[in-house]
Amino acid sequence: MNTKKCLIITDVQKDFCPGGSLAVERGDIIVPVINKILSTKKFDKIIATQDWHPQNHRSFASNNAGHKAFDIVKSSSGINVLWPDHCVQGTYGAQFHDALDQNPLNIILRKGSNPELDSYSTFLENDKTTPTGLTGYLREHGITTVYLCGIASDVCVFYSALDAIHFGFKTFVIEDAVAGVDLPLGNIERNNIILKNNGVIFINSRNI
Repeated sequence: MNTKKCLIITDVQKDFCPGGSLAVERGDIIVPVINKILSTKKFDKIIATQDWHPQNHRSFASNNAGHKAFDIVKSSSGINVLWPDHCVQGTYGAQFHDALDQNPLNIILRKGSNPELDSYSTFLENDKTTPTGLTGYLREHGITTVYLCGIASDVCVFYSALDAIHFGFKTFVIEDAVAGVDLPLGNIERNNIILKNNGVIFINSRNI
């Protein structure tokens, strides 16, 4: 059986790295690891995603009167976290980390552009029904296996991995090439257990 592999680099953007508005610990440390993975040239397709929010996005605490960042609220798409303004379309913070090698990228997938709906997963928006188009792209190119890296391991990488399994892809998370928010405390460990229980395989970059 011909196995075609895709690397999905999730949201390695300035706002998620130290100094950004929603900085994640180790967000910049994983960039050289990702570049080393890219240099192996072991993937048939390489995709990078960007959070790409309008300024009036409902997930921003600033757009929800009486609330502050990291409050939990209910919306039409379920229970959501309110975040600091981040990755606003066209801004400095929405750019990829300067050190990330963009030359090998086949496509850039931008998500979270609907002001009323967040999009954690690379495959589906948070209503769990609206597709981003990634599933069709991967199937069109015969991809059977996906490797996930990037930010944040317990949010966008987590939901992307669950959806990848759901859509029938063999799914790996590259454990030394992800960084997490860990909100609430312990979320990374809990979500990693969920991923493993659903068939996601954790791998170190040196074993790819």
